Amino acid sequence: MKTTHRTARRLAAEYGFNVLLVFLPIAVVLDQLKAPPVWIFVASGLAIMPLAGWMGRATDGLASRLGAGIGGLLNATFGNAAEMIIAIQGIRAGLGEVVKASITGSILGNILLVLGASCIAGGLKYKHQRFNRTAASMSATMLALSAIGLLVPAIFHWVTGGRSAREAGLSVEIAIVLFVTYILSLVFALHTHKDLYIGDHVEEAGTHIKPRTAVLILFAATGLVAWMSEILVHSVEAAAHSLGMTEVFVGVIVVAVVGNAAEHSTAILMAMKNKMDIAFHIAAGSSTQMALFVSPMLVFFSYAIGKPMDLLFTTFEVLTVTLGVLVVTLIASDGESNWMEGVLLLAVYVIFAMAFFFLPG
Repeated sequence: MKTTHRTARRLAAEYGFNVLLVFLPIAVVLDQLKAPPVWIFVASGLAIMPLAGWMGRATDGLASRLGAGIGGLLNATFGNAAEMIIAIQGIRAGLGEVVKASITGSILGNILLVLGASCIAGGLKYKHQRFNRTAASMSATMLALSAIGLLVPAIFHWVTGGRSAREAGLSVEIAIVLFVTYILSLVFALHTHKDLYIGDHVEEAGTHIKPRTAVLILFAATGLVAWMSEILVHSVEAAAHSLGMTEVFVGVIVVAVVGNAAEHSTAILMAMKNKMDIAFHIAAGSSTQMALFVSPMLVFFSYAIGKPMDLLFTTFEVLTVTLGVLVVTLIASDGESNWMEGVLLLAVYVIFAMAFFFLPG
């Protein structure tokens, strides 16, 4: 009976976002009626949250049946699919700065907000939670590479005064290095050192999705996310102006939270089950995917459609990511966490969010 109750509570939490699907038709109607941009932005953003969750569950369902190798590639492709789709729509709309801000926001949101909330949720139930220190250190090192990838274009721009003809090419070359590094990291995690990433996950009843159903869900959810993302992107500028927010703040905080909401809840649930290895992997792994996989793919896509996007982030974005990675490295160094460390991570995130809010547009 206790197992049944736990499963029921887990399913209720996991599928709780489904109630937000009501905002899908609402967003469409508001868009057709040319309603105020703020309403359209909010409705489409809320509609994306449960759709992103379904994409994640469908991907996990396929990965569990197709094996670690193909499963890893699927997770690499679809793990941050919602954010990638939103970013692609932003590039098509010419909102390169918002797209880069959303990349920054996703990295910070995962390593500070998600990991912080997970540490608190698990730490209130368990005095000390342990995770694999070697795997965590590797994730922190990859995040450090991410920070370097953001830092070098900014330093190059500052040193050359923006007058070098090679500046645009540098971003493409760095994107290639990041992408190759991510592919090699998959080999490390899924083949040569897969024992570090196995964890203690046990599949629970009621969570299995048949492969054919998973494929259908994945395609349907992807199409709907693309539709909602297009509506969201077209309303973001006017909505930001109406709310008195800069586009950078909307990209770093709002859009990043919308794209990651379902994943946030999964990490917290894992921490509450004392599976901190999985929670840490979700948080750090998602940030790594954004920096080493999604960012290069967006650069490649931008050139393919003739709207080049570079990796020249603002000084403040680079500094916040660098400091965020430093904090997470300190947390990961001892291989265990507690609720106070979660408070510290959330405090850093709130400080950054306040600074981005007051940052001039």
